[in-house]
Amino acid sequence: MAKISSSINIIKVWVVCLCLMGCHSKPENVSKTDALPEIYPDYVDVTIPVGIAPLNFAMADETFDALDVEVKGSKGGTIHAEGAYADFDIDAWHQLLEQNKGASLTVTVCARKDGQWVQYKDFSIQISSDPLEAWGITYRRIPPSYEMYSQMGLYQRDLSNFDERELLQNTRTPNQCINCHTANRTNPDQYLFHVRGDHGATVIGTEKREVNGEKLELLQAKNDKLGGSMVYPYWHPGGRYCAFSTNKTSQMFHTTKKNKRIEVYDSSSDVFVYDTETHTILRDTLIMKKYWAENTPAFSPDGKWLYFTTALRQVYPTDYDQEKYNLCRVSFDEKTGKIGEQVDTLINVRETGKSVSWPRPSYDGRYLMYTQTDYGYFTIWHPEADLWLLDLQTGETRPMTEVNSDRAESYHNWNTNSRWFLFTSRSENGLYTQVYFSHFDNDGQAMKPFLLPQHNPRQYYRRLLYSYNTPDFTLRPVEINPREMGRRIESKERTVTKTN
Repeated sequence: MAKISSSINIIKVWVVCLCLMGCHSKPENVSKTDALPEIYPDYVDVTIPVGIAPLNFAMADETFDALDVEVKGSKGGTIHAEGAYADFDIDAWHQLLEQNKGASLTVTVCARKDGQWVQYKDFSIQISSDPLEAWGITYRRIPPSYEMYSQMGLYQRDLSNFDERELLQNTRTPNQCINCHTANRTNPDQYLFHVRGDHGATVIGTEKREVNGEKLELLQAKNDKLGGSMVYPYWHPGGRYCAFSTNKTSQMFHTTKKNKRIEVYDSSSDVFVYDTETHTILRDTLIMKKYWAENTPAFSPDGKWLYFTTALRQVYPTDYDQEKYNLCRVSFDEKTGKIGEQVDTLINVRETGKSVSWPRPSYDGRYLMYTQTDYGYFTIWHPEADLWLLDLQTGETRPMTEVNSDRAESYHNWNTNSRWFLFTSRSENGLYTQVYFSHFDNDGQAMKPFLLPQHNPRQYYRRLLYSYNTPDFTLRPVEINPREMGRRIESKERTVTKTN
């Protein structure tokens, strides 16, 4: 048996070596052009991390019926793919990236159309030496819907290959809306998500303590004294506290604006902090003002500040487009769970005339990324929504032109070393949000973003009728049993919250 096992391993090594050697018969009678190939997805001159899944691609023009692609590393190694699209061997791809860490790949594309082969100008792919420090990502996938929940689910995806796993689908919790999977700094052992409907709950996965012998609890969805549900969470890095907003949300449909279909606004909203150990909602009038709508909270990575957005309440729905949010922060004392006595305004709508939402500080504490729109905060429905970057040391802010398009960019998150971030964009067709990644260098500049890789990307994305929503990195797989989770949610088991 030992000899057989050894022989199998030798064969595997030879297979990988052959792939790296790129032994293949090249197309004949090839004409050359100085033009770069138009490929889908557009991976020309992107920067990627070691360990990412193969960047398989096809020609953007579907009348091309064959590809021949050779990828060479500047430090050595070659892989080859041929067929209807470039489908790289996963093992050979990872070996090539590891061999060329901190260097680059040169990609040579030959494509056939109407029986004629054309060789395009080579393009490069940079391989960063900055690690991704993530096993994968989590996200919600949801179809376009306005009144009915339809089918949706929470999923996790291994970024080294194309494997996707269910966290929870709402087919296991009929007539429920599943929302907002949120981890504490990408920690898969401490998370929460919401379920809305007849069996509504806030599901909290805990890392440091057990509840009834389990590291999981289901909170009662609403607290009458709070006046609403616990929405838009963000964990304190210490793990005991979590900031939420509570929102009375409405929606309406545009009848005259060609580029906008739906508008989402809050008739009221507040920000508060929740103590997971005492099950207490810590209300504070400083961030729960009567005539102001506080929203989208986020703690600083050192836990000493609570960022949030706030807007002067308007007359709804007539003046919905006058609602514009400032970016503010207030100090937070982890020992006492108390908010400070002074609110600092970091970005003021009186100066910008725009609205700020979804503040997300980098985990190294240097920057804060946010979304800017003309008004409101539900940016996914705003084509003008762009990502902006605030330098917390200098106070300077700028649009992230490196990644923005003329369609909505939003729902961004950092990886743990603050050298990579992901975001959603409707740049491809204006209808469906997709997940993009970008490298963030030491000078605060983002590289050209690349689309979440898929095995057969053109087929996958052309047929996909779902949007990716609220993505985030995860250090390891999230350990959830979907069937058992569905059963728990359908039960009457709930932990009651209280207010201070």
